[in-house]
Amino acid sequence: MGAGTGRDFASLLDELLVEARMEDHGVPRPAVSFDYLAVAEELLSGRIKVADDKVVSEYSATSGSSDERVDALFEAAASSIESADLPPVEPEAILRELGLKASSNAAELARIRRAFAFKNHPDRVAPHLRQRAMVRMQVANMLIDDARRRAGRKPR
Repeated sequence: MGAGTGRDFASLLDELLVEARMEDHGVPRPAVSFDYLAVAEELLSGRIKVADDKVVSEYSATSGSSDERVDALFEAAASSIESADLPPVEPEAILRELGLKASSNAAELARIRRAFAFKNHPDRVAPHLRQRAMVRMQVANMLIDDARRRAGRKPR
């Protein structure tokens, strides 16, 4: 494979692929690929439930000795997750958040919809809040469409 042999690029690539296959023939490749981001997203989604005592027992079994700082961090993280305020999904709460008025015109309703979506769209929130964000967006869209109908306009 020398330079200036007059071959086209495709044949050069074919030759390189054949050489790479010959070199990799003796090296075993991993049978299962592991997607770390998918695992992290699944853990953060809230669909996996693990009891605190199970986590502590597993941690104690693998670590050999208990570190007070790590235990304190674990407890602080667990309490912050439990005390986290989830955004409401009740129509009355979302209506107050939207600030809809009977005198809202089409442009103002469109602005309200965009502003709410900017803050609450499922693609813009943490993975474990996406389901709740989807419900909030559906309720908000329904409320805004109702306001448009009451004002005598068609929803978009």
